[in-house]
Amino acid sequence: MLERVLLLTLVLSFVIAVILSPLFIPFLRRLKFGQSIREEGPKSHQKKSGTPTMGGIVIVLSILFASLFISLRFLAFSQEIALLLLVTVGFGLVGFLDDYIKVVKKRNLGLTSKQKLAGQLLIAILFYFGLRQMGLSTEVAIPATSLSLDFGWFYLPLVIVMLVGASNAVNLTDGLDGLLAGTGAVAFGAFAVLAWNLELIDVSIFSAAVVGAVLGFLVFNAHPAKVFMGDTGSLALGGALAAIAIMTKLEILLIIIGGVFVIETLSVIIQVISFKTRGKRVFKMSPLHHHYELSGWSEWRVVVTFWFVGMVLAVIGIYIEVWM
Repeated sequence: MLERVLLLTLVLSFVIAVILSPLFIPFLRRLKFGQSIREEGPKSHQKKSGTPTMGGIVIVLSILFASLFISLRFLAFSQEIALLLLVTVGFGLVGFLDDYIKVVKKRNLGLTSKQKLAGQLLIAILFYFGLRQMGLSTEVAIPATSLSLDFGWFYLPLVIVMLVGASNAVNLTDGLDGLLAGTGAVAFGAFAVLAWNLELIDVSIFSAAVVGAVLGFLVFNAHPAKVFMGDTGSLALGGALAAIAIMTKLEILLIIIGGVFVIETLSVIIQVISFKTRGKRVFKMSPLHHHYELSGWSEWRVVVTFWFVGMVLAVIGIYIEVWM
């Protein structure tokens, strides 16, 4: 029965996204909510200028409707679902404001870094106190061992770092058609399996809703993309991914399952440090996916390769948790 509910959640979320996307794309185009392409980015991306963005609205709505419907219809609406939706919708709202300023106010950088961080911090703190009210442990398990560390009150900074860090890491990965949608589906799919294995049914249901939403969005976001998710989608997905890792008490495993996002972020950090200290760039351009583009790889080849790497890392993460 529960297995069917999990599948139904994924399918329902997918269908909602597939139905909503063709409705939102013309609407976004009429409002002239088109993507502005950075001049310093790859020249091949200039042709994408004007492609409707803020499509992450579709992803957030699909997750919201599917998870609420399934939880109310088949399960008791839980604190877990409520907190996961708080993070997803909250971070999505921060991303929406960022996108809105970019496309309407014509400020390509959107919200200032301080404004964005303030919104993320507020949501992360609310999420933390929600977790404490649930009685969630402040211990962090070390994968493949029986060891754990109790962070006590230092668990709050950890939650903040994870939510803010993951949302920004996922945001950096959203640079090619279908790249984030595909790698996101893989990562959330892995956590759906792990949450199910831990008998955290509500968390697994929510994860399945995210998988369905991003796969439905991918139908329209695959190369050549008809719509971009924008920060509305990428920040929401990053926050949700970290929130799920925290709720499943697989905080450290997020580094492996979300390895593609970690690698993308490290490439930016390495590039900045190298340029500021040595005046030289390690990569032709960062994040890493742009390096491969400028090395002559087609956009589709880069995307599929990153999808594959994400799948390998997801399998490794599941193996470590389930069988080691």
